[in-house]
Amino acid sequence: MNTHRDALVSGRTALGIELGSTRIKACLVDAADPATVLAVGSHEWENDFVDRTWTYSLDAVWSGLQAAYAALVADAEARHGVRPRTAGAIGVSAMMHGYLAFDAAGELLVPFRTWRNTTTGPASAELGELFGVNIPLRWSIAHLHQAVLDDEPHLSRLHTITTLAGHVHERLTGRRVLGVGDASGMFPIDSATAGYDAELVARYDARVGSALPKPLLDLLPEVLVAGEPAGELTPEGAALLDPSGELLPGIPFCPPEGDAGTGMVATGSVAPRTGNVSAGTSIFAMVVLERPLAQPHHELDLVTTPAGDAVAMVHCNNGASELSAWASLFGRFAEAAGVPVAADAVFETLFREALDGEADAGGLLAYNYLAGEPITGLDEGRPLVARTPDSRLTLGNFARAQLYGVFGTLALGMQVLHAEGAALDRMFAHGGMFRTAGVAQRFLAGALDAPVSVADTASEGGAWGAAVLAAYLGAARDGTPLDAYLDREVFSGFAADTVEPHPDDVAGFASYLARYRDGLAAERAAVESIALKGTAR
Repeated sequence: MNTHRDALVSGRTALGIELGSTRIKACLVDAADPATVLAVGSHEWENDFVDRTWTYSLDAVWSGLQAAYAALVADAEARHGVRPRTAGAIGVSAMMHGYLAFDAAGELLVPFRTWRNTTTGPASAELGELFGVNIPLRWSIAHLHQAVLDDEPHLSRLHTITTLAGHVHERLTGRRVLGVGDASGMFPIDSATAGYDAELVARYDARVGSALPKPLLDLLPEVLVAGEPAGELTPEGAALLDPSGELLPGIPFCPPEGDAGTGMVATGSVAPRTGNVSAGTSIFAMVVLERPLAQPHHELDLVTTPAGDAVAMVHCNNGASELSAWASLFGRFAEAAGVPVAADAVFETLFREALDGEADAGGLLAYNYLAGEPITGLDEGRPLVARTPDSRLTLGNFARAQLYGVFGTLALGMQVLHAEGAALDRMFAHGGMFRTAGVAQRFLAGALDAPVSVADTASEGGAWGAAVLAAYLGAARDGTPLDAYLDREVFSGFAADTVEPHPDDVAGFASYLARYRDGLAAERAAVESIALKGTAR
């Protein structure tokens, strides 16, 4: 018997859904062998910049989810001759942080404010002083408190706040919950209880008084750890995800997680001394800590794994989007010249050229700042390419500078973590830019001066990680810890390609980063002198 077909027919599967910043992806795996992907589906989308706010409409959320799920069903039918109607479990993941505020009737009070918005500086600073820990600009509590400081009129009707994953999960199951990893990007977590820090909650309630219509805990979702049951697909949720009516209700859900948590799962990096880098529209590094940090740092977030263990996170708002824009430009040039090239081939060509570039990118600099970048103190971004007259402007150097630019701010934050003495045995990388073997991975190893591994799951990413968390529901009932489950049931047969840092790359990137740090003055001047006009994407 075809075991894949049997798994689909019997529902012995786990479905993962992730709403990333440029793509909504669905991934179906065999629940008994989560390393085996049975079908995938995706839908491209983009954030909008409306009234100086980065946002997505909720209509786009649901039409995108339906399109991604329909594509998965079609893929399963094409591969295995079966249209899945049920699953053993479902997991939802999405971009962390931001602000989704609802009234008692479930109506959205203000447009979704995503993690990309950097308008919460006063709130972040005040909360950092109040709590004694770093509260990044993109955290949900920073967005809520900025609304308090600005006396926004919607607060009088405020009933709940949540993240994108929490909202999708609630609409599908009726339960207002969050996985602890996603919750740790809303409000600080007490590692001893794997719940919101009660002392800091009390401090906040005392600070805002009657400015909010109810205590903070009543506004926030309930916190669950990986493996805890988080509800079932309701008939209304089934119809919302699959308007065709084929999907059956009653499927259990794992706790909804953020993209950082599913990235850790997708790379098997949930145990102390492990870490991962996830590259997409944003880029961030996660390092699971053995001990607390000595002091707060604005460059570092303190979040958790889906199991509740402490993690230091270096989150950069700007990742590979500017690199993608340049790839599109070169692709259009080829098309205009009468020799059209597929998008993947454009990327591969640029990446291969980057290998021929000089170790320090020939004196070129590239800033990928489409949005503000809190680590370097910028509220807005202006993408820049800069060079001196004596630099060497070649395609290889240009491509290498763009790749280095993706890792520039990340490297600044990782230097802070290194100074804290955080131990790291292995660093995994995932995301589409690592599909071209041996290029971005090699440059990241040089940027971090550490070995970097890429596993076979690198291109599947967080949707696969969400499916693995869904599959873990059964093992958790038997008391198996998440890290042990991943080692034994998921990654035991996976091959990972590991690249050691090359001395020339380490020295070349160090030279680039020194220029990059000095050149931030030009980036700041560009923000101050080149105004945004109209509505942009």
